[in-house]
Amino acid sequence: MPSNIEIKARVTNPEDFAQRAQALADGPAEVLLQEDVFFPASNGRLKLRIFGHEEAANRGELIFYQRSNTTTSKQSTYRLVPTSEPQALREALGLALGELVVVRKRRRLFMAGQTRIHLDEVEGLGSFMELEVVLLTDQDPEEGHRIAADLQHRLGVTEKDLVAVAYADLLMSKVGD
Repeated sequence: MPSNIEIKARVTNPEDFAQRAQALADGPAEVLLQEDVFFPASNGRLKLRIFGHEEAANRGELIFYQRSNTTTSKQSTYRLVPTSEPQALREALGLALGELVVVRKRRRLFMAGQTRIHLDEVEGLGSFMELEVVLLTDQDPEEGHRIAADLQHRLGVTEKDLVAVAYADLLMSKVGD
């Protein structure tokens, strides 16, 4: 299964972070509107990512992934299945499994070599950044951890800003507040 090394952190000044990310990026940022619908799973996590606005969404990905909840860089394994009918797939999965939570975000994606730098505005949560060092076939995960740590430092992300859990977990914990 493909894997990457990930780091997530809160961002207090999104425009300052965007400037630092752009300085490291290979080209201009891409802006993505994403809705992630999480479904119950007995193993790992299962989400349907829908690109664009609900009415116009005709592209999505069913994503299964596994990763630990730690603030340090962590390895994530995943499987992506593209779909041209995300709303129909959402309905079918919802009928079969029920929906846990929906995460809506505006993502600015900066590519820096093999790393995806995300600047996310998450509805109901605020601003975050994610680093995803996409590991190459047979690449040692330790090299991915080193790349992530270097970028974390170059982007000015401190340990106090690091987040251990997924946006879905943060949103579900807010419901109980």
